[in-house]
Amino acid sequence: MRFIWLGCLVLTTAYMVLSHKGIQVKCGKESLIVKWRVQESLEETPSKLLLGDCFPSKFSPRDDGGGEAVFHYHFSDCLFRQTETPEEVIYENELIYRPLKSHFALNVYPIKCVLARSFSIAKPTFGVLQGQGDLTFHMGLLKEDLSGPALSNAFPLGSFVNIWASVEQQAHQPLMLYMEECVASNTLALGPQSWIYPIITNKGCLVDGKTGSSSFLPRNESSSLVLQLQTLKFAAEQEVYIHCKLAVWDPEDINEENKACNYNKYFESWELLDDTLQNDLCQCCDYNCNQQMTPNSHSGPAQDAVLGPLLLTSASF
Repeated sequence: MRFIWLGCLVLTTAYMVLSHKGIQVKCGKESLIVKWRVQESLEETPSKLLLGDCFPSKFSPRDDGGGEAVFHYHFSDCLFRQTETPEEVIYENELIYRPLKSHFALNVYPIKCVLARSFSIAKPTFGVLQGQGDLTFHMGLLKEDLSGPALSNAFPLGSFVNIWASVEQQAHQPLMLYMEECVASNTLALGPQSWIYPIITNKGCLVDGKTGSSSFLPRNESSSLVLQLQTLKFAAEQEVYIHCKLAVWDPEDINEENKACNYNKYFESWELLDDTLQNDLCQCCDYNCNQQMTPNSHSGPAQDAVLGPLLLTSASF
């Protein structure tokens, strides 16, 4: 029996893709998507295409002949093997073509996702913004390595600013914190003379990530969120205030009103930070998520917050 070893596909960070011989793999934080273009001779037997022990989630014939098998699964499925290092979590599996159940696989394509461990964020101590019932909201700046509060409010133009938001749940049930809306402005209080630059709109859509490199970082816990904001859109030697609306909701009920969405420039599409299997919840980011709301829509406790001033300095080389 002929056995073909086709090589190994490695992705070193989440949300990246590498294409090789008709195979695309996209690794997420908890799941992956594999797209496999197969030749016409295999089109009639998609059930013989496997990722571990999982059949394709979807199979579509192609106009140019052959077809495309799509596998969309959590790493807990399909017999993925997990190994860990202090810096990384590694998931491995095989993409295979098996003509008959009793036969050995004819084609084997090893798949490996290498994901950086979630950032470990030391809880900073910031002033209380305000309480909502038994909830207490916080917002502040973190160091570059996320190990604690930033020691300065001055940042070189073009650098990244780590904005941390959190809610103290006290005796409350577990909650997920979201940044619903955020804008940058030159004033502490927004008014007719303020210039405004949108950062997050549409109930959690990080629109600044579409034109820049800003992103929500993977969560360390549901009750906090870090926005890594790139400062390219602002002028040097300028004071900037960040105005945000923070909100909390049931972590088991992510929906179009309660979400955190990053923009993936490679795929030119939106991705849900907390579960890439539900990326469709972010599709309204290019339109108006508010129009998607129904009369039965619900919003959790929310709090307006202002952070600043941030002093943007000329970049030094």
